[in-house]
Amino acid sequence: MAGIDQSRILVAAIDFGTTFSGYAFSFRSDFEKDPLKIHANYWQTSSGSNVSQKTSTCVLFKPNKEFHSFGFEAEDKYSQLALEESHYDWYYFRRFKMVLYDKQELSRDFEIEDADGKRMRAMDVFSASLRYLKEHMMRAGEDKMYGLNSEEIHWVLTVPAIWSDAAKQFMREAAVQAGINGGNLSIALEPEAASFYCKYLPVERIAGEGAITCFRPAARYLVLDAGGGTIDITVHEVHEDGRLKELYKANGGRWGGTKVDEAFHQLLIDIAGMDVMGTFYSKHRDDYLDLFREFELKKRSITLDMDQRITIKLPLSLHDEFLQHHGEDFRNIILMRQEFNGKLTLAGDKLRLDPSILKDLFRDTCSKIVAHLQEIFGERSVRGTDTILMVGGFSESPVLRQYIKDSFPEKKVVIPNEAGLSVLKGAVIFGHKPAIVMQRVSRFTYGVRAFTPFLPNVHEANRKKVHNGDSVCLVFDKHVEIGQAIPSSGMFEERRYYPLTSTTTMSKMSIYTSTDNNPLYTDDRGCEKLGELVVEYEDLTGGKDRPVLAKMIFGGTELGVEVVEEKTGKQTRAAFNFLGETNA
Repeated sequence: MAGIDQSRILVAAIDFGTTFSGYAFSFRSDFEKDPLKIHANYWQTSSGSNVSQKTSTCVLFKPNKEFHSFGFEAEDKYSQLALEESHYDWYYFRRFKMVLYDKQELSRDFEIEDADGKRMRAMDVFSASLRYLKEHMMRAGEDKMYGLNSEEIHWVLTVPAIWSDAAKQFMREAAVQAGINGGNLSIALEPEAASFYCKYLPVERIAGEGAITCFRPAARYLVLDAGGGTIDITVHEVHEDGRLKELYKANGGRWGGTKVDEAFHQLLIDIAGMDVMGTFYSKHRDDYLDLFREFELKKRSITLDMDQRITIKLPLSLHDEFLQHHGEDFRNIILMRQEFNGKLTLAGDKLRLDPSILKDLFRDTCSKIVAHLQEIFGERSVRGTDTILMVGGFSESPVLRQYIKDSFPEKKVVIPNEAGLSVLKGAVIFGHKPAIVMQRVSRFTYGVRAFTPFLPNVHEANRKKVHNGDSVCLVFDKHVEIGQAIPSSGMFEERRYYPLTSTTTMSKMSIYTSTDNNPLYTDDRGCEKLGELVVEYEDLTGGKDRPVLAKMIFGGTELGVEVVEEKTGKQTRAAFNFLGETNA
């Protein structure tokens, strides 16, 4: 979508996060007057004591795999079921987004495990969650959207910039299964979306000395999108017309805020033992959920300069399980353990933690983020970047903020007041103004496995094949190179491809990526098969002599392709398939 489609009256965005999710929307007429007039829902937290513009990324299915609830409602229902010990046949998924980052090969039919190890088709879990958010938005905004039909809504779905092309396609297909028209759907990259939002913010709503100059023409800044699951990083330069150029390929890693939760879980294992924690988790699921809800609230108040202990209430069921396993009191073990050395104390059911213990929970993930940033700032293409724009929910952590400021004293650190909402609201802006990014940088070398004439002085002898009487060789036919700057609408030179036989009506060309600049063969080190380009041949005359011309589009948030029949000039149907064959 090169600009605002005048038939789209409203843009709605879904930010599907690892820990929290939400939606927002704005009308085209409002955007043209005030880009920041964006409506977001307010969710009642499970305790009822607070409201939030995002809800928990949890989904609950009935024993027959029928959808029951999502978000805080799913958390509360599952906790109630666990209290009554009737949760075992239900399917409860929490923080499941990261499977799309962790899994090496994705398919439409792969399954994921719920909290108890029961399996469901991942596509069904994701699509049910997206359907809930879509329908909730339509109900909540009913008064504002009266008379609006679905074709007048353009949807935007956020994904991490470091996700694979297969993961992006998976999310797109899950959204379509959720009832969103694929022609009315865009994928937004999370750090880019956050950058768009901050670009429109008035200075008083951004903290940091670089806020005034951050978005001036020729300014360079690094976007650190710290979410629950991943750290997503991109580097932008502001063009004279206000559009953005990506200077370095999107990068990051699995160092989000959930790593702090994992460190706290490991601390409990160190205290109580793996056996006790395993039993506590399986038999007292309601208490386990309540314990980590409390920690989620407490960790937001932790700072590097704090000198007071934090108190966390430990469920009595954890004490009971420890007594059952070890025949002694929980408190005695803590007193006897030399490594805790007074840093942990237990008074009744209250665990008191020394500040040094709390800060240690953040150390590993914060140190990895800093080390990665240092690596990026050492890149030639990033030189002159003097500002770090911190966005995402984890950027609201005082500990992470201080790590960044202390590690990069020469950089200006800029943080919007709504760091956790910047991706969601920026995705709405992207839906209205998708051409705001004028250039992106390719994360990989992309190419097609194709035959080329065999050259004895270039190709290995054992790779020589004879095809239709000609000596040929299968090679990596490169389309775009890793690190290459690409215009956002960038199409690359046409490649000519022929059908295998005179009766071929559909061809599947294997698409490969590589971490090398110039791979020669598709089985070279660093090469991986991404998927297939599926092309339909409508012209059946001419035997095998009916080539098609393929242009791949690399500058958008998703890969695109245009294919025409060379003889007729007619565009033919073509699509990427990165998810393999379906068993459905």
